[in-house]
Amino acid sequence: MNDNGAGTRDALLPGTPPPVGTPLVELRRAGKSYGNVRALHGVDLTVRAGRVTCVLGDNGAGKSTLIKIISGLHRHTEGEFLVDGRPVRFGTPREALDRGIAAVYQDLATIPLMPVWRNFFLGSELTRGPWPLRRLDIARMKETADRELRRMGIVLDDLEQPVGTLSGGQRQCVAIARAVHFGARVLVLDEPTAALGVRQSGVVLRYIAAARDRGLGVVLITHNPHHAYLVGDHFSVLRLGTLELSADRADTTVEELTDHMAGGAELDALRHELARVRGVDADGLPEDPSDTSAEGNT
Repeated sequence: MNDNGAGTRDALLPGTPPPVGTPLVELRRAGKSYGNVRALHGVDLTVRAGRVTCVLGDNGAGKSTLIKIISGLHRHTEGEFLVDGRPVRFGTPREALDRGIAAVYQDLATIPLMPVWRNFFLGSELTRGPWPLRRLDIARMKETADRELRRMGIVLDDLEQPVGTLSGGQRQCVAIARAVHFGARVLVLDEPTAALGVRQSGVVLRYIAAARDRGLGVVLITHNPHHAYLVGDHFSVLRLGTLELSADRADTTVEELTDHMAGGAELDALRHELARVRGVDADGLPEDPSDTSAEGNT
């Protein structure tokens, strides 16, 4: 690894971002089985440069399995997985990182008691001086961390403060800026707003938009259709391991996303079933209007 901490990734990744809309990652009829259990089946997904692809779904929909395939944790067992148009079968997350794919999980892989700048370079520290007198280049790491955070619109007064003292939204943004600095072309964000309030969620969504505007392809995994619709360019809804919906922003609404996530047809069937139990129709009116008239005449 050279002193800039990026290893071989600098040589593998292009120096300038590809044109907006260029496919970076593609899944074609992809799936994953664990023994006899089919966790994901027949999923098509394209992540494009300068676009946010939102993957939505309830618990058990297959979102976690999809993340693991893209980030190199698990290998797909059916279909194709392409990066820059070439089929791949990642065996480790390092292989995915070497191709510019970085996943930011909910735990963020940060050490709360360490300063912000140490967390920014965690595992990829910059050094100076010859071996065996090599030592950490603290000044350069602080300068680089401050510059990269500011490029993402994150201004921190003190990079020495423990990262655990930052708000949840700020910690998410530090993790995003770190991934971008170390060569990510595709960001996979695992429920980044799940544990945040409204204001902090807004902070994170702004930085997701900033990453998109820098030409990155972003995969936003979420169960919140309202957050997805604020930044998303394309929406894929998973349900029980299969693709329930795939639509561009212009072709769907937040209400439709919510309906597909909740299983609209099943909810309608349940509503009618409960209505029959109560003796009313789906609109809450008595099933036999004549009975109401008879009661009104007595």
